[in-house]
Formats: sequence, C-alpha cells, structure tokens
Amino acid sequence: MAALPDREKLLRNFQRCANWEEKYLYIIELGQRLPPLSDEAHSAENTIQGCQSQVWIVIRRNHEGIIELQGDSDAAIVKGLIAVVFALYHQMTAQDILAYDVRPFFQQMALTQHLTPSRSQGLEAMIRAIRSKAANLG
Repeated sequence: MAALPDREKLLRNFQRCANWEEKYLYIIELGQRLPPLSDEAHSAENTIQGCQSQVWIVIRRNHEGIIELQGDSDAAIVKGLIAVVFALYHQMTAQDILAYDVRPFFQQMALTQHLTPSRSQGLEAMIRAIRSKAANLG
C-alpha cells in the first residue's frame, strides 16, 4: 500500500491533473491508499456526524505526541477526501492541528468549489471532528 503524499506533493499532483475527472480519480486513488479500518473501529463513537456518507475517523496520540489518524467511508470519493485531510495533518501534534487551517490548502487545490454542497459540509464536519478530538487529546 502506497503512503500518502506530503502536502507539497499532494498539491503538485493535484495541479498536474488536466481536468476535474482526473482530479476525482486521483482523490479516489488516495482513498485506496488508506489502510483498512478494523471492524471494531467502525463504531458509533468514531462516526462523523454531518456527512451524507458513512464516515469513521479514529484519532490517537502516539508516544511521541504525534496524532495518528485512521479512517474509512462507504463512498470512494469521500474516502479520498479523508485521505487528503489526513495528508494535510500528517505528523502533527494536537497543538499543530489546532493551529493549522487546512481551508487555504483546499482553495489552492480548487477543491471546495468542485464539491457538491453536501460533500463540502461533510468535509467541514471531518475537519471539525478531527480538531475537536485533537483538542481533547491536547
């Protein structure tokens, strides 16, 4: 399973896509790179409210204080959006996550203007949930 790209490579790869169809395919491919989420992790406790699709996100702090994220969705494009968010928050502490605004990055990728309103709301719900859980761990 290939690792997720870092922020800069993610942006470069996204900008190399010739059109939105290629960008959607790339987002779906990123989602396929996420490791499988255990059956136990598909629980109500890890469900993200506010998403039209089923979304589960697990957040843990490792012994070095770095936040580790795992996630899954029943929709391929949403699973890809989870992967994008995870790539942006990669190797951050809880404090880093709270201080980092991912929205300008989405604007650079021209991502939000091509998502349906419900997907945009779901993306916001994921970000809020990660930030909230990080605040509770911080």
